[in-house]
Amino acid sequence: MRVDAERKLDFDDVLIRPKRSKLKSRAQIDLERTFRMLHSDRTIRGVPIIAANMDTVGTPRMAQALAKHRMFTALHKFVTIDECKNVPNAFAFVTLGLGECEVDESMDKICLDVANGYIEDFVDFIDTIRGIYPGKVIMAGNVATPDMTEALILAGADIVKVGIGPGSACTTRQVTGVGYPQLSAVIECADAAHGLGGLICSDGGCRTPGDVTKAFAAGADFVMLGGMLAGHAECFPDGTPVVPPLVRYYGMASKVAMDKHAGGVAPYRAAEGRVVEIDYRGSVDDTVQEILGGLRSACTYVGASKLKELSKRTTFVIVR
Repeated sequence: MRVDAERKLDFDDVLIRPKRSKLKSRAQIDLERTFRMLHSDRTIRGVPIIAANMDTVGTPRMAQALAKHRMFTALHKFVTIDECKNVPNAFAFVTLGLGECEVDESMDKICLDVANGYIEDFVDFIDTIRGIYPGKVIMAGNVATPDMTEALILAGADIVKVGIGPGSACTTRQVTGVGYPQLSAVIECADAAHGLGGLICSDGGCRTPGDVTKAFAAGADFVMLGGMLAGHAECFPDGTPVVPPLVRYYGMASKVAMDKHAGGVAPYRAAEGRVVEIDYRGSVDDTVQEILGGLRSACTYVGASKLKELSKRTTFVIVR
């Protein structure tokens, strides 16, 4: 046993210090980014925010709605190949779990998603998928430390999903005691990934547009959102919630999700997710405007005319 006494930070622990700026309007801010993938050599361009691959968030209808804003969606892994045909391919990831290999050839971006990215079988699985689909973009996770970020990139991941336990519907920290403060995880993993030419996606912990800004300011290339996009019309097959005005979303490691998709919680494990009830939010467009508007405003406060410049112009101030 050892104790790391260095202070680690979450989003609530910091604010971004304002700086003098020559920018005249939020409308000047360019939120789109262009990335060249390390392994697949593909180029991705868009606003680098991704709807999480939860079955109450990462739906085909959400993908269609976010694509209009040039934002991305990681489709949940129970979306069928036929349903993928109605999804804007340029802004969608198809999700696979450990051991799953079948991908619609029309989909060029894959999200390899497991709760624990530290197991050696997962690293081997990334290598296998990279061998099968050398030309597809691979995002893989989750991890929260630099060593495993590097391991996943070296195994073939273009983008590493960073976050252990910060999500609003996740109870991993309560059930297992395992986790890592998200802001520090992003800072440390981004440094490791960028040193190898890879990218990271901050996954979890964002409750407000300000948190999204802090994730980008800390060095995240992409930010994945679950709870902030839950409860909208686009989360439901026909656009109408079952029991308005309160609706629910849940973690994919929750008992509800495992009862629905796996026939229950296996006897050797515990559920690591919760059900969250929220007000029905209507169309996702208003929420998107709030998120993107907050991000543009933050850029004007530090003089960043492009999202790409935000992390270079950020000084965090510890507030507690």
